[in-house]
Amino acid sequence: MAFSADELRVLRRALALALHPAPLPADEVRECLRLAESVDEAIHEAGRLRAFLLADLARYRAALPASATGYLELLQDALAAGYRPQPDDLAALRSLRRLPLGAALLDRCQGIAERSVRARLARTSPPAPAAPAPRTRLTALPGGRAAAKPARPAAPAGPAPAGNPSRERPVPTPAEAFPPRKRPAPPGERREAS
Repeated sequence: MAFSADELRVLRRALALALHPAPLPADEVRECLRLAESVDEAIHEAGRLRAFLLADLARYRAALPASATGYLELLQDALAAGYRPQPDDLAALRSLRRLPLGAALLDRCQGIAERSVRARLARTSPPAPAAPAPRTRLTALPGGRAAAKPARPAAPAGPAPAGNPSRERPVPTPAEAFPPRKRPAPPGERREAS
C-alpha cells in the first residue's frame, strides 16, 4: 500500500495525536476520516485482488499441464503475496517438477507447508504437564456393590501375630504366581514310542 505526500502528512498528524491527545480542528478531523476511508477502500480492493488471483490460480491449475507456464508464474505471484500452498498445489507441482521452475517452486512450497503445519500443531497441542498428577484410589459408583457393604474397620497399626486368622493373605510374588516352567529334556534323552 502506497500513500501520497498529503496522506502521509495526515497519517503523521494522526499518529502524533494518538501519542499526545489534543483537540483537533474540524478540517483535520475531515482529513483523518478521508484517510481512514482511503485505507478501508485499499484493504477492500486488496481482498478483491487476492480473491481474483486465487480464482485465476485455480483455473490455471485445473488446465494443467497445458497451462504450466502461466500456472507457475501465477503461483509465484501468489506466494509473494503471502499465499499458503494447498495440497492441490503440491500435487500439481509434483507433476511439473521436470521443469526447473516447477522443481524450485515445489521445494519452496513444501517448506512453507511444513512450517504451516508445525505452527498449527504448536498452537493446538496442549502444554506438557509440569509434574504427573497424583493417582487417586478408584471408588465404586454410587449404588454399586460397595455401597451395600458396611465399611470395614481400619486395620490395627501394629503387625498382627503370625497365628491370627483374621490377617489378610499377603500378595503373592511373581515367582509364586507364575512358577518357572520345566525345561524340556535334551534330544538324546527323549524316548521314542515304538
